[in-house]
Amino acid sequence: MVRAERHQLRAVAADTTGGQAIKVVARAHQTLIWERTRHTLRLRSALREFFPAALAAYADLGLTAADTLELLARAPNPAAAAKLTLSQISAALRRARRHDVPARAKAIKDALRVPQLAQPAAITAAYAAAVQATAAVLSTLNEQIRRLDAQVEVHFLQHPDAPIYLSQPGMGAINGARVLGEFGDATGRYASARARKNYAGSSPITRASGRSKIVLARYIRNRRLTDALQSQALSALTASPGARAYYDKQRARGLGHNAALRQVSNRLVGILHGCLKTSTHYDEATAWPNDVTHTGPLAA
Repeated sequence: MVRAERHQLRAVAADTTGGQAIKVVARAHQTLIWERTRHTLRLRSALREFFPAALAAYADLGLTAADTLELLARAPNPAAAAKLTLSQISAALRRARRHDVPARAKAIKDALRVPQLAQPAAITAAYAAAVQATAAVLSTLNEQIRRLDAQVEVHFLQHPDAPIYLSQPGMGAINGARVLGEFGDATGRYASARARKNYAGSSPITRASGRSKIVLARYIRNRRLTDALQSQALSALTASPGARAYYDKQRARGLGHNAALRQVSNRLVGILHGCLKTSTHYDEATAWPNDVTHTGPLAA
């Protein structure tokens, strides 16, 4: 094909070294977050089986919080947790820089002492070992995610297109790095805004046959890019009056929340393409000329 039809082909779009570095570190960061979510669900499932009081006691803190993981590592079973003192709980809360430590510590202590159905001793010991191991893994993941946070931001802010991405509504350094890394920064890779939308998976697929016509969401897509763009669209509802007005218009047409959010994401991808193509920053009035009806941020 390359020998006989070279004139019909175009060269492969190659990203810059900086763009490739952003993609590597942003993907690693997101993968660790996904792994943390998986281990959190496993921890929740284990506690539900033999130690439900812990779920109630640490519900306000969160299972991935440093103080929760510290207390679970120290007391991974109901008997050990019931022996935790106020000073031990308060010390863990202070290390995590919590507010209103005395009240929180007392509430946790009382919740850990609530009577509950118990598993046999051997099963409780097995679950406790699993909880300790999972808590250790989550602590390590939290530390590595914090380190990669800094790395993602450093690599992203060094890219010349970073200011354009950061000017987009609902786009921060981490999310901007993910979007840039997945889209790539090769000049001319996307011939049009439609091509970029198709790759992003935000544009719908229309199928027509005779008098039948259906519009479907794209399910074969770059999941990492789709997640980042959906996150941006959700944040844009409070950061951009135009995006909020467009979302409300889609809901008024009868679309559900997810479908309306995809429509907002689709528009934002087109706006991003125009900004990158012309090397200009986002402007609310230019992006939403017919939808800007408010002058300040709106509540979601």
